Order: sequence, then C-alpha cells, then structure tokens
Amino acid sequence: MREEIKKRKKIALLGSTGSIGTQVLEVVRQNTDKFEICVLTAHSNDQLLIKQAIEFQPNTVVIVDENKYDFLSNELWNHDIKTYAGEESLSQVVQMEEIDLVVTALVGYAGLKPTIAAIEAKKAIALANKETLVVAGELITKLAEQHQVPIYPVDSEHSAIFQCMAGEFHNKIEKIYLTASGGPFRGWSAEKLAGVTKAQALKHPNWEMGAKITIDSATLMNKGLEVIEAKWLFALNSSQIDVIVHPQSIIHSIVQFEDGSMKAQMGLPDMKLPIQYAMSYPDRIYSEFPRFNFLDYPTLSFEKADAKTFKNLSLAYQALDLGGTAACALNAANEITNAAFLNEQISFLQIAEINEKTMRQTDFIAKPTINDYVDCNLEARAIATSLLK
Repeated sequence: MREEIKKRKKIALLGSTGSIGTQVLEVVRQNTDKFEICVLTAHSNDQLLIKQAIEFQPNTVVIVDENKYDFLSNELWNHDIKTYAGEESLSQVVQMEEIDLVVTALVGYAGLKPTIAAIEAKKAIALANKETLVVAGELITKLAEQHQVPIYPVDSEHSAIFQCMAGEFHNKIEKIYLTASGGPFRGWSAEKLAGVTKAQALKHPNWEMGAKITIDSATLMNKGLEVIEAKWLFALNSSQIDVIVHPQSIIHSIVQFEDGSMKAQMGLPDMKLPIQYAMSYPDRIYSEFPRFNFLDYPTLSFEKADAKTFKNLSLAYQALDLGGTAACALNAANEITNAAFLNEQISFLQIAEINEKTMRQTDFIAKPTINDYVDCNLEARAIATSLLK
C-alpha cells in the first residue's frame, strides 16, 4: 500500500472550483491510485472549495479573496488542512517540495505569476491557463527551457497537436490547423450580431465551459488566444497556424508535416480527455469516458473562419505578429470587455471594437521584462475600462 501511494503523482490544482478545475477532480476521483491532490485553490467560491478539501484532504488550500479566509479557516480547522489567502499565496504554495505537477486552471492574467513561480521551482506544468502564454509567451518558454520544465497543454486543440507530435518531435511541422466549432453564431452577419444577448452567447453548441471562455468562444477570441498560445508551445510563426471551422468538434486539431502528410486527433468534445492526458503523460490510462462512433457522425465538415466579421481573431494574429506587449494589451482589454458584456454594459460587437482601440492605445514595448508585462496589463485595463463609458 505504501509503495502504491509513493507512485501517485502529487498535484497542485490552481482554480479547483472552475469548469476545468472541477473536471480535473473528476479525473482524480476516477484514478485515486495514480493521483493525489496536495493543493487546492479558488478565487472566491469558498463553499465549493471547502467541499473539495474535505473530500480530497489536501495538505493546503488557498482562497484568493481574503474576505473569505476566516470562514474557510474555521470550517477546515479540524481537518488538518493548512489554509492561506491572497494572490501571493498562489505563488508560494506551488513551490512546495512534494508537488510533482502544477495544474494551472486559473482564468485569465491571474495565472501568470504562479506559473512563473512553479517553473522556477522546477515543477512540471499542465497548462489550462492559455493567457499565461498569450501575455508572456517568450518569457515563459525561456524560463521553462532554462529550468528544464515540461509544459503539457490542456486545451483540447493544443493537446491534439501535442498528441499528434508523439514520436514526431524530431520532424519539422509545416503547418497546424486549429479547429473551431464556430460557436453559437457561426455564419451570422455583423448586422445580426449587433443584437446578440448574453443568454444567446452563453449557449455553446458543443462544449460546456465557464462563462468567460464561453463568451470568448462566441467572439472567436478564444481561438485567437489559442493561435498565440500555439506559437509559443510549438515554436511556430503566424503563417504556420491556420484556423478552420469544424462544427462537429470531433477533429480537435491537425498537424501537417513537411512531406505533406497530416495527422489529426479525434474524439468526442470532452475536456476530461485532454486533462487526463496532460496529467498522465507520457502514459495513457484507462478511462470510462464515452467512446466516439463514426456512424453517429457520418459527415464531418469544414469551413473558413470569418475573421472579418469576428474581428477578435484577426486582432490576435496582429498581436502575434507585433510581438512584445501587444498580446498582453489585447488580453487585458478582452478580460475587461468580456466581463462588461456579461454584465450587460456593452454590446457583443463592442467587445472587439474596444479590444482593438485598447491594443492600439496601450504603450508598446518590443522587448518586455516581467515588470513591463505587469505595467502593460494595468495600463490596458485602465484604457479599456475608460472606453466602456
């Protein structure tokens, strides 16, 4: 029994109460012989964090919202679980000696600092927080190389590319194709999009996700962020990354090699599969996830992505080509506009309009340091917020 426990991979899960975090725990629940939760963190959902902590008995939990600390601490005091609060605690707990893998399931810019701390502590990373690479991809990839830390992608599209590269890492990628469902407004005109409601935008046709990423999917910003993430994960330039709309969401992405051959990774749209692959890599472990049946999908179709109508996608390509702090500014603006749309402060089309204006107005730095990224993020948020009025 003791030998089996020693073999279990010890996990720090950042963002345990969100959509990805709860699915990570489903994978752990089905594989208690392989994974052990050491750290759980949440932003403010103290009720769910308490339930998770009592079930999984981690060494440590963190609540970012310091106003929730006293209640959390009182509820867990007799469970022998250490409790901490505040953003800085996220960067501290990932450095715990016993941790084997840090799963970053935080939403947005908040994932940057703890991911850096984990890399500097030489912890393997399972990355679900694409914004970390969007904001500071050059910095993160250099740090990971310097500390010899692997970054395993959790996003279904990047996991698909990673899986297609198994046994092929020595071969040159000619191009990759990131697939997109097209979201709930595939084929809609700008005129029709002008009247889109929050309720409509939150109805994704294929995937069950949190509110922020669901809105990003509807605007195609999520796909734009994935384009930038792919650049850093796979050392590509913008001309090597294409986006194609695939409404069925069965082919999750495709790699084209320099001999012209292509590999695609397929499966039902279920985030638990790429989550499990990142956590168990290099092994594949048994799962009870539903199996794909070709007869249920006799036709798989593909379309060109409409980057003219859904401007966030073209903005992401522009930010990728500009480099420096451009993507950091775009991401910061989008976090403001996404929240504003969810709060019904702005229209659907204003999301991209304000994102573009913010990216243009934010001071650009070609060779940024970590402090430059921090300053850019703050400046862009202030500009975007002023443009909401």
